Amino acid sequence: MVYLYNSFLFIFMFFIGVMVFSSKRKHLLLMLLSLEFIILSLYSIMFLYLSMFSYEYYFSMMFLTFCVCESVLGLSILVSLIRTHGNDLFFSMNLLC
Repeated sequence: MVYLYNSFLFIFMFFIGVMVFSSKRKHLLLMLLSLEFIILSLYSIMFLYLSMFSYEYYFSMMFLTFCVCESVLGLSILVSLIRTHGNDLFFSMNLLC
């Protein structure tokens, strides 16, 4: 029964992250933070599912590795955007240059 409550909590976290991601479209940093929140909730759901059925946890380690690579890539895009444009606002960028 505890697994059921935890899974509802993590699914609720996922939907809150998706709502924040869809509403905060102005700043790239806020979008990256909401993506990390979504990934954290997906990892929690996956870890709960794997522990409930006593599977191996190698897939969760691979998932974390890919999530870290995705985070580093997003952070490097954010840094290069701030260096070229001075801020992380989407409306200040001229995409035709």
